[in-house]
Amino acid sequence: MGWIRAKLESWKATKLRLKETNRIAYFFVDITEVILVAFVMAMFIRTFFVQTSYVFSGSMIPTMQIGDRLVVDKVTFHFRKPHRGEIVLFKSPYKDGKEFVKRLVGLGGETVELRKGVVYINGKEQNFPGIDVQRDYSYFGPEKIPTGSYFMLGDNRSNSADSRIWGFVPQGDLIGRGLFNFWPINRIQVLH
Repeated sequence: MGWIRAKLESWKATKLRLKETNRIAYFFVDITEVILVAFVMAMFIRTFFVQTSYVFSGSMIPTMQIGDRLVVDKVTFHFRKPHRGEIVLFKSPYKDGKEFVKRLVGLGGETVELRKGVVYINGKEQNFPGIDVQRDYSYFGPEKIPTGSYFMLGDNRSNSADSRIWGFVPQGDLIGRGLFNFWPINRIQVLH
């Protein structure tokens, strides 16, 4: 720890000498230092706390539109399990480096079924208050969700590639929960 302090003191002394001898060079060094520190902090925050994501498909219409940008909380799921009804960002099941946004509908250990688009968990009909699920008349299951995995659906279910097609999402593929849309400005909203 002492060597870090020594290096910082040496750097401060170097900058002070530069400030006294060449103010223009000092200005550029100081600006570069601020930009580098800001960049490192931004990468740290993006890696561990929050990130933004781009909605590239219409699978979550009307909750989110193509081109919406959302802020994703990457911390919460380290302290608690995801809840049914949350909007979740996760790694693409196609392993293509993309990220998907869907609504978490089923939890590990539960049995999920869709009849005429109505979701049943362990035989009980599920309603998601305040959520406008687009037209859906599909059938799925019943199928048991493996422990440590989740069943995801798009809100635009008649036009959504989701767990009905590519299967369950493992806990390790979850990135975080959607907090709010921030772009475009006319679509700013807290996600429910």
